[in-house]
Amino acid sequence: MKRTLAILAMVFLVFGVHPLVAAKARTSSSANLVVNINTAPVAQLVKLPGIGPKKAQRIVELRRKLGGFKRLEDIMKVKGIGEKTFRRIRRFLTLR
Repeated sequence: MKRTLAILAMVFLVFGVHPLVAAKARTSSSANLVVNINTAPVAQLVKLPGIGPKKAQRIVELRRKLGGFKRLEDIMKVKGIGEKTFRRIRRFLTLR
């Protein structure tokens, strides 16, 4: 525990930003994010909370296979994207 606190203190000193503030900044940067799931490349899809490179690639592959998503909820057909993840990213998604 002491070692963890020491590391966090060093991060604060070196970067001048408290780790919790930095985490909040990363989260708030996605506040204006809108991703068209029918056109977005992997690089844009990975900006969605909880979507890493593998899930992003699966989205692109399923999109090709289906000829595009008809409803936002169709993204839940992607392996690894269930209701919980969908609820987390829904506000950032669009079909247009």
